[in-house]
Amino acid sequence: MDRTQERKLEIDSAVADIRALEQSAGVTRSSLAKIRQRLIRLAARTDLFTMQDFPPPEPGGKRQSCLYRLAEDADHRYALYANSSLGGYATPAHNHTTWAVIVGVSGEELNRFYERTADNGVREKGQHVVRQGSGVSFMPEDLHSIHIDAPLLNFHMYGLALEQLHRREFYQPELRTWDIFPPHTDIREARPERA
Repeated sequence: MDRTQERKLEIDSAVADIRALEQSAGVTRSSLAKIRQRLIRLAARTDLFTMQDFPPPEPGGKRQSCLYRLAEDADHRYALYANSSLGGYATPAHNHTTWAVIVGVSGEELNRFYERTADNGVREKGQHVVRQGSGVSFMPEDLHSIHIDAPLLNFHMYGLALEQLHRREFYQPELRTWDIFPPHTDIREARPERA
């Protein structure tokens, strides 16, 4: 079996397990912890997921990071992406409006966690560095930001595909206002049957 076939089998197996976990236990912090553990197992297959397989954008371009779609159900549920970044990339505090799990394949991604404040702002309440063997998970309303200094590859999985998330909010600290996240503009198709 070649690497592409083996990668597809590993992805399909992980997504099937995650689908079953969510369908049996619902969306809870406990079920998301189990989903995170299953994705960490998939990410341990570093022989199948490399920066060569999923290269970041070219240096000098407008984007420092791109997403590769690895899996997504026909109803847009259970969307798995590989995030490949050159580094020098960050997001503002934002929510997802669906559950989300991020786990490390290679490199490091700092996640900062926030809560809303009474004056319509945010307050940092913790942080975690996602790297190989670790991850973070979020309920739909949870807030976080990501900060990437050097090249990395990691997995982002969502209960619903990014293009379907029309109400994701992000915080603009300079204006002290919330706005709707624009659609992601660099999602590359990487499902073998669609590529």
